[in-house]
Amino acid sequence: MQVEHDVPLATLTTMRVGGPAQRLVTARTTDELVDAVREVDDADEPLLVVSGGSNLVVSDEGFAGTVVLVRSSGIEVQSQDWCGGAFVRVAAGESWDGLVERAVAEGWAGIEAMSGIPGLTGATPVQNVGAYGQEVAQTIAQVRVWDRREERVRTFFPADCGFTYRHSVFKGTDRYVVLDVAFQLEVADLSRPVAYAALAAGLDVPLGTRVPLSDAREAVLEQRRRRGMVLEPGDHDTWSCGSFFTNPILPVGAFAELEERARQRLGSDGPVPPRFDAGDGLAKTSAAWLIDRAGFGKGFGLPGPAALSTKHTLAVTNRGGATAADVAALARQVRDGVQEAFGVTLVNEPVFVGHHL
Repeated sequence: MQVEHDVPLATLTTMRVGGPAQRLVTARTTDELVDAVREVDDADEPLLVVSGGSNLVVSDEGFAGTVVLVRSSGIEVQSQDWCGGAFVRVAAGESWDGLVERAVAEGWAGIEAMSGIPGLTGATPVQNVGAYGQEVAQTIAQVRVWDRREERVRTFFPADCGFTYRHSVFKGTDRYVVLDVAFQLEVADLSRPVAYAALAAGLDVPLGTRVPLSDAREAVLEQRRRRGMVLEPGDHDTWSCGSFFTNPILPVGAFAELEERARQRLGSDGPVPPRFDAGDGLAKTSAAWLIDRAGFGKGFGLPGPAALSTKHTLAVTNRGGATAADVAALARQVRDGVQEAFGVTLVNEPVFVGHHL
């Protein structure tokens, strides 16, 4: 295993902020990943596991302990046929978009709408990553983890994972380190039915249509590029964690209060909050809509050093030279402004390390 000291964590995150790691261990195999975590736990030292760094906002003070960098690799096709589909096991350190690109090339349907999402495969079940009508919970067959408490490898099946909107049993705890993820994908020439209106419009097809996998991927990438959600080194709109806040899910009574607050603020003939049924007496609305209508439009905070994306109000971005404190201050301003305007408290998607909102 490669061991380094005082490595700036800003270089390992898509937000490009964060102070140094006291010690950085790069694990290039699953065995090295387990050994690195066990070594730190046996020494009773602080541990931070980092994969693609697309969902982290590390403090300017950095991390006073060991950072284990996940760089394991391997995609194993364990079975594949037209009837049973493709059962594919993927190491935690494999690029997520690299996997999606291969799936499209191989004719494996089920993850094409999640093209262009940054980060590594092992992080996807933690957040139940999703986009454009798909989420990984729909295709994950197994998640193999190192259980730090029980000091053993465990396999979680979908029923064990507690998947909900942007959440799982792996989120909010440091107990589990994902080692690999197995996916059950459909063997098909066409995508899964297009389930997102903007994507259907971009493809010029009705909702529910199945299109060639490559067409679906390119349409998704085009949608994401428009919103600054595909990483581009020269584009500061992509120096971010993607969507910074989750879409609020409210009891129907609270949603009615939100609608009344919106009428008071925007007028009885003004725009109304988007509403999507979330089941069990719940309704989901748009965080981007709330942010914009609370007075935080695209580019709010420019020239920076931290500002909202000029392409999408939901992304907090580093315009070059921002600190973690700058990012947190802007996110806090947006969160508190939405709370004051509409009575809804936005919840951040990225994990804060060493500081908080």
